[in-house]
Amino acid sequence: MNTVRAGAALPAAEDNDNGDNRGGNAGPRPVDGLSQPERGWAMLVIILGLIVAVLDGTIVNLALPGIARELNASPSQSIWVVNAYQIATLVMLLPLASLGDLVGYRRVYLVGMAVFTLSSLAATFANSLGTLIAARAFQGLGAAGIMSVNAALVRLTYPSSQLGKGMAINSLVVATSSVAGPSVAAAILSVASWPWLFAINVPLGLVTFALGMKALPFNRVPPAAGLRFSPVDVALNVLMFSLVFLGVDRLGVREGTVQGGDSQASAWAILLAGLVVGFIYLRRQRREAVPLFPIDLLRIPVFALSMSTSVAAFCAQMLAYIALPFLLLEVYGRSHIEAGLLITAWPLAIVVMAPIAGRLIGRYPDGLLGGIGLGLLATGLALLAALPARPGNADIAWRMALCGLGFGLFQSPNNHTIVTSPPAHRSGAASGMLGTARLTGQTLGAVVLAGVFSIWSPHGGHGPVVALVLAASFAAVAAVFSSLRLKTTSHGG
Repeated sequence: MNTVRAGAALPAAEDNDNGDNRGGNAGPRPVDGLSQPERGWAMLVIILGLIVAVLDGTIVNLALPGIARELNASPSQSIWVVNAYQIATLVMLLPLASLGDLVGYRRVYLVGMAVFTLSSLAATFANSLGTLIAARAFQGLGAAGIMSVNAALVRLTYPSSQLGKGMAINSLVVATSSVAGPSVAAAILSVASWPWLFAINVPLGLVTFALGMKALPFNRVPPAAGLRFSPVDVALNVLMFSLVFLGVDRLGVREGTVQGGDSQASAWAILLAGLVVGFIYLRRQRREAVPLFPIDLLRIPVFALSMSTSVAAFCAQMLAYIALPFLLLEVYGRSHIEAGLLITAWPLAIVVMAPIAGRLIGRYPDGLLGGIGLGLLATGLALLAALPARPGNADIAWRMALCGLGFGLFQSPNNHTIVTSPPAHRSGAASGMLGTARLTGQTLGAVVLAGVFSIWSPHGGHGPVVALVLAASFAAVAAVFSSLRLKTTSHGG
């Protein structure tokens, strides 16, 4: 087995250069975060990378019909322009996070940015669907490099007393970028053709890479003893997450449709195969001193509770995000534009709450803030499920905003605990688990919704209401997990 082991062949720049040689100072860099203006430049690089990585997950959706038409592809084939990016990102988050612990977070980030930029250039000039899908897969690989170590770099950038501010900025950027994709795409497509959706990444990527070479901090602690990068473990990780993603995708609920019996049967079979691979993979990981899938971190009570909180909360979010369009369009007769504007109240409220939550971190326990926020989310979801027969737009909007305020109050403190509760040499693994928890929760929500829609039709009103009730229940469970952290003694969790 070919593996890279801790302490082997680490370049001097990452392994030994813990001083701030950019400013010509011979003295050591402050142990606790960067000083200004270095901190501001480092955070600018981190934000720019996060924006392009999150935006590109949804920016192509609006252009799919045009891409299919121009490249002579069917709609079912063109969806792989989106899927290739999402799968590549999902399956490589944990491997690249582990690699960041081993060889340095800034190196993984910069290589990820380079791959993302070059593959964006390839996607710009793609003249066939196969070429475009391949370029998008490499884009996803680059995005995984960016996102896998993002939070670890924030931890290196901010002093511990201000880390809550950094995590709040991260949450704000993710919330804004995740809903801005369609709007940015519409603006570009109104004046240019679809290749420009990828072309804009090239100058932005080059600027971010150049700034990152100068501004991003180096790892300050050596990798954990026993840490290795095993191709077998990476392959099992890729296979497990790929099968789970493909199974959920075949269920159809991500696109707001419900598949027929044969298609659902094959989807559940693929999901089952993913679970079997996962069982084998995790049994193998239990024998590792420093596992790729960080089982060692899950033995830390406050970390495990924070991960459980995150998975349950994102499950609730996915249930609501897919059920709400059915409810608004088919039950309450709203137009697509009206429904979109009403749902936008949710992420806008996150944008309002995220900086407030950042200022509260450190003043109050993370578990308390998360519990209150998730209680608000559960209340908002229950109130959406209990809407009157003919609600006004204001009745819907304030309930959406309540959900967003609650989610925004939960997210930054919870992420803060996930990032700070592990030891510093496992910051990369913790950073990778942030994205993994989000995607796992969303996948679980899609699976639960498929089960709901197989029993209650999504078109008659009962299915969406049941989904919202379940979403409120998952949010309440997440609030319980978050509150249980108050009994622990680690990191104010």
